[in-house]
This record gives sequence, C-alpha cells and structure tokens, in this order.
Amino acid sequence: MPDQSTQETRTPGAPGAPGARPASDPSGFSRRALLGTAGATGLVLGAAGGAVGYTAAPAAATPLTSVGSGRAMFHGKHQPGITEGLQASGHLVAFDLAPGAGRREAAALLRRWSATAERLMAGETAPHDDTGVARDAGPSSLTVTFGFGHGFFGRTGLEKQRPAALDPLPPFSSDRLDKTRSDGDLWVQIGADDALVAFHALRAIQKDAGSAARVRWQMNGFNRAPGATARPMTARNLMGQLDGTRNPKPADADFDQRIFVPATGEPAWMANGSYAVVRRIRMLLDDWEKLSLTAQEQVIGRRKSDGAPLSGGDETTEMDLDKADAEGGYVVPLNAHARITRPDRNGGAAMLRRPFSYHDGIDADGTPDAGLLFVCWQADPLRGFVPVQRKLDRGDALSAYIRHEASGLFAVPGGAAEGEYVGQRLLEG
Repeated sequence: MPDQSTQETRTPGAPGAPGARPASDPSGFSRRALLGTAGATGLVLGAAGGAVGYTAAPAAATPLTSVGSGRAMFHGKHQPGITEGLQASGHLVAFDLAPGAGRREAAALLRRWSATAERLMAGETAPHDDTGVARDAGPSSLTVTFGFGHGFFGRTGLEKQRPAALDPLPPFSSDRLDKTRSDGDLWVQIGADDALVAFHALRAIQKDAGSAARVRWQMNGFNRAPGATARPMTARNLMGQLDGTRNPKPADADFDQRIFVPATGEPAWMANGSYAVVRRIRMLLDDWEKLSLTAQEQVIGRRKSDGAPLSGGDETTEMDLDKADAEGGYVVPLNAHARITRPDRNGGAAMLRRPFSYHDGIDADGTPDAGLLFVCWQADPLRGFVPVQRKLDRGDALSAYIRHEASGLFAVPGGAAEGEYVGQRLLEG
C-alpha cells in the first residue's frame, strides 16, 4: 500500500466549510475538519483471514496518508472489529458495573459509548472533553466493539435474556488464570492502525464510563503496521510463526454460519452478533528460542519461513496428514499444533482468530512478559473454541511453551442500526 503522505493544513474556513471551526470544539479543529469533504475512495488492507475493504474518509485538499484515511463504519449488520483485517494497535478493556448501577445506568452508558465510538470512527472529536491526542490523525481504521459478560445480566435484572452460549468456559489443564484479569460485566475491544488514535479511543471510553462502571482489567496489544511488508500477508506472532493461515474467510460459503448468530437465532437480541473468547496467552520465549529451527517447525507442523505445511507446498496448500518420512514416521507429527487444530479433526469446529501480540515488560529474572492477546469469534463457543481447546489440552506440542494467564467470554450483539446504540434491543426490549 503506497504512502502518499503530505503535509496537512489547518487553516479554519467559513462556518460549514472544510476546515471550519465546529462550535463544540474550542480547539478550532475537529478531526473531521482535517480530513476535508471531497468524495470517498476505496481502500483495501490485507491481513490474516483475507483482505477486507475499508471505506476511506473524505480526501482533504492536502490528503492524509493511506493509513490515516482508512475508515471502518460504526453502523451495520455486525459490529466493527470482527471481520476487518488485523490492526496495528489495540486495547482490550473490561468493566464491572458500579455498585447500585443497574439496567437504566447500563443503557445510558451504552448510549454514551456508542455515540463516542461513532464519532471517533468517523475521524471526529469525542462528544465532550476531547483530549486532543488524535488531533492530527484521520480515522486510521479505528474500530470499537462492545460485549456483555456473564455477570452483566444478573446485575441488570436480565437473567432471562442471558444466552446459554455464555455459560462459563470449562477449565483447561493449561490454565493459570488470574481472576482479577479475567471476565467482566462489559468488554470493549479497540483497534486502529495508529497507536495514538487507539489510545484516544481508550481514554474517551474510560471517561465516558463515569460513575456507572469501573475498569476491571485492561490490556494493550500490537500487530505489524500496514505497509510494513512488500505485499499483504498473514501476520507473524512473537514466536516468529505465521499465525492465522487457516482463518475462515468472509468469502467462504459457511462463514456467516460459523461466525455469526443467525437473524432467527436465540436470544433475539443477539441476532447477527457473535461470541468473543479472549485469552491472555504468555509465550515462554526463552524456552522456545532454545529450540532449533527444525524443532520449532515440528512443534507447529509448518515451515517458519513461509508457513507452508511440513508435508510440502506453500502456505495455502492442504496439509497431507498421512505423508510419511524415510523412516516411516509422519512428516507432520501427531502432536503438531497445526494438525490438532484443523477443523476436520475437531468436528468442523472453526473460529475467526483476530489477535494482538503484547509485551508488558521484563520480569526481575530477565524473562519477557510477552505473548498473544488471543481473540476469537464464533457463533457458539461450545462448537468453536471449546472443542479445539479441549483437544489441545490432550497433547499439543506447543503447550510446553505457552501459558494461559487470563480468560473471558463475551456476548457481542449485532451492529447498531442508524439511530440505535449497541445493545439497545437487549436493554430496551
């Protein structure tokens, strides 16, 4: 994706004209004013799981770079932040409703959050008390996604509307979970292709919570920036492996069936929604990096250089699970991660992976606290995440080099229609 960066101008114009000073913005510049009002163009970003189209923001007389002008839409059939390509910077944050806060307070909060998300995703300032952090940037493909945890329904008196699919995940042998960094009444996923734009959204969402909710936990993540590679390609994780090769793609005939709750599904307020499983997975990088390249590839079942299966071909070649080596052993080991996670080895179970890497510093003994903020989407976690994780629990070679340290499951309703806020059909139904 070419970089067409040029210097931006900030000369205010007449009221209503590009660059005009909005009455609500004492600074004199909204983010939208910096974008101008010319016609939109299309922009496609490639990432794991397939390339996804973004509608570009209006082009300014002095245009933003291609990264800054990318825009995802807030209103739609599904919430943003699910099918879009991987984003360079992300924040995951969970809130608990404050003592005494119930359904009315939750509805007001989701109304505020939705209004803020809509404005920020359009490249505008926050509705009030904008910090100015993202003043010079365009939308940068910002997405803000909202979900509800198991405890939300009891706190709001909506237990009868709690989906059966939101039952707590079963325990797994690889779990070393910190309960203070798991679960939560409300969950927000923020992603953007600019770190300041992402932080700006996080700060606005936190401020909007006010007295209605308090932060339970928050995590920061990153991916490779758009344009950092010569061509769009599957992302690499901190182990150096291509991660997401077999992601379901929107073009797949059964994509919606696997990822989204049908329009006629139950409960009705979850129509066109999805379920997000969130796991903070620490990678034991010191141990991993002691392995030879061959040993690493045996653990994964794919070549590190290009993601091709050990049975041959390129990244997209179907893995030959029966291929034997000269000694009669399987070329792809029986406990290889890529073999175990195949949908055809898990009753067709599939999920859309949309993770971020993370690095939270270095421990006193020199061990990096780094790994994967694993986020996966599916129509039903009991048919998506759970069967695959159970099978991994029984013999995945990768398990010796990772540790699951936090976990959450959230019901993410469908997208808000024009004039609606996210979750309105639940909270006002």
